[in-house]
Amino acid sequence: MSKKGEPVSRQTMPMIGPEEIAAAAARVTPHVRRTPLLRLDGPAKCELKLEHMQVTGTFKARGAFNSLLSMDVPAAGVAAASGGNHGAAVAYAANRLGHKAAIFVPTIASASKIDLIRAAEGDVRIGGDRYAEALAACEAYQADSGAISIHAYDAPATIAGQGTVALEWEADSKGLDTVLVAVGGGGLISGMAAWFEDRVKVVGVEPEGSCALHAALDAGHPVDVEIDSIAADALGAKRTGELNLAIAKRYVADVVLVPDQAILDAQKSLWDTARLLVEPAGATAFAALASGAYRAAPGERVGVLVCGANTDPSKLGALLA
Repeated sequence: MSKKGEPVSRQTMPMIGPEEIAAAAARVTPHVRRTPLLRLDGPAKCELKLEHMQVTGTFKARGAFNSLLSMDVPAAGVAAASGGNHGAAVAYAANRLGHKAAIFVPTIASASKIDLIRAAEGDVRIGGDRYAEALAACEAYQADSGAISIHAYDAPATIAGQGTVALEWEADSKGLDTVLVAVGGGGLISGMAAWFEDRVKVVGVEPEGSCALHAALDAGHPVDVEIDSIAADALGAKRTGELNLAIAKRYVADVVLVPDQAILDAQKSLWDTARLLVEPAGATAFAALASGAYRAAPGERVGVLVCGANTDPSKLGALLA
């Protein structure tokens, strides 16, 4: 399925492009890690961007720092709804910058991710069984308290911050034709696509049981989807954002789907071949290449973003055993 090329006027949406992403990089660089690249050979030959080595274990710290450094934060602090990774990043960034952070998580958030939020002195609050319910609880708290909300994906500062992954990758790589990127709500892929524009083909990868961007591209607008995937605690957005979709329509070449078993197999393969311990979401983009859901052309230089490491050690141990 491909929807690339549908025109989107920058007059109808906030300005997010290379200039905004370069400005975000200037803000966040003192606060985040420059994550390394790793070349894999064999059947799934590719270049891995090891963003799971980022502070708090995911790319999310980039968007969190850019958001906080782009606004005046009130005494009430900030609030965020999250499956875990965004909340950990917002709590970490807020703590480093001297702000309070209330983080609303669904019951499906893993204990390891909740521990990360608490380690960063975030105020953890349970907001229902799914991300959408946590978001509703967060919005109610924001309205009552005066705290500023940091959206996980559908906000210009978040998108520009996540786009710094692509800026950094392009600067460090010897050349890319295509990048594969896991998709939850769409903040990461829209930020990366806004940086690469048409220079590099950007392909989204979603679990079959959590495919908000794929469904939105099919429908032509954001739609609610059912969530049932092992990666739902990170890729479990019920609906993609308007801004994320607008950028995807213009710059994302395709979105492919992978079953949960392919994600589990990819987790194990990343350990077996490269000794990389990642969460299901972190293995999702690689699953597309390893399973054949995405087939590279001869000579195609493929990059795969490894986006997250925050998994439950007991579950990972059982998988690897």
